[in-house]
Amino acid sequence: MADAPTETNAAAKARPRRPLVIGLVLALLGGAGGFLAVQQGLLFGRESSVRSAGGDTGGDMLIRDMPDIAFVPIEPIVISLRDQNRHLRFRAQLEVPRGHQAEVERLMPRVVDVLNSYLRALETADLADGTSLSRLRAQMLRRVQIVTGGGRVNDLLIMEFVLN
Repeated sequence: MADAPTETNAAAKARPRRPLVIGLVLALLGGAGGFLAVQQGLLFGRESSVRSAGGDTGGDMLIRDMPDIAFVPIEPIVISLRDQNRHLRFRAQLEVPRGHQAEVERLMPRVVDVLNSYLRALETADLADGTSLSRLRAQMLRRVQIVTGGGRVNDLLIMEFVLN
């Protein structure tokens, strides 16, 4: 009678290992298959503008073609803040598709006007927060995109933002 319980204990210990091993093998196969699918471009397809170039180290490096963009400078703006005797000096550039560069340059007086109006409405408390620059940049970009029309301005790059 002593033999029967030891046989069932041994069978009970051996039984849970089989699903664990099968799960582990399937996980490894799934990971390897996913890796190969991404590497071959079957999943999240590769861009046609990507090419491989060898470096001095002998390794391959992916080089993407530069986007066809231009940077249009905005003339510097100096604004006196209304709640204190302080000044804000602002200088930026607009990132635009090269095909729309002339159109955006023609609209530059409107762009300067909308930025000037927005910046004059700010208070010193709006500028005191550490995250305020990213919020202000997003607000200014949205206003510039409305003035210039859809698809003409990709980004607003702040070159100088000094509070004196």
